[in-house]
Amino acid sequence: MIQVIVVDDHPLFREGLIMTFRFAYPDISVSGEADCGKALFELLPSTPADLVLLDFHLPDMDGAEIARRLRATYPALKILAVSAENSAQKVQEMLEAGIDGFISKQQSHSDELAQAIRTVAGGIEYYGRDIASILLGVYVAAKKSAAITPDFTERERQIIRLCRDGLICKEIADRLGISINTVNTHKKSIFQKLGINNTMEMVRYALKNGVIRIEN
Repeated sequence: MIQVIVVDDHPLFREGLIMTFRFAYPDISVSGEADCGKALFELLPSTPADLVLLDFHLPDMDGAEIARRLRATYPALKILAVSAENSAQKVQEMLEAGIDGFISKQQSHSDELAQAIRTVAGGIEYYGRDIASILLGVYVAAKKSAAITPDFTERERQIIRLCRDGLICKEIADRLGISINTVNTHKKSIFQKLGINNTMEMVRYALKNGVIRIEN
């Protein structure tokens, strides 16, 4: 028997799942239900559970925050996310938080949900078809980004950061204890890697693509 805690702020959805599992899928049992993150964490110490069926839009906590806390405090507990919103950003946030699967409320049906629960409870990740297509898009975008973002040496990163701070070449040379010619050589290398020809474009690119951050 797979023990499931359903976390969703819509009572009709929770009640519908409980009835569906009770009459159609005897190997799955709802051992508890919660309408928010606080209620879930109050429930967990005294409620047997193999898996949390987690909607990530809850009134008190974001689903990704809940998933991270579950991973930290209940590492053996499986997390299957379910939501009507399936943007690439949300899917990626939940993946980074450590979920074991994700299916859509809009695209999935009860048989698929039961299969997803069985699969995730068995230690295998599960993603619905629409989620899988989003994951592919996220993966392709990440690969493209990695392909177009060149590697910079630590010295080049230092120079980019100092340019961001508004220092001119002589000031950078004094700060780093190198010659102005060396600074210019590094800047020329950076420009060539990025296919640009001025300092402002260099700093804008570096900030946009995470080469440097505003505060570092």
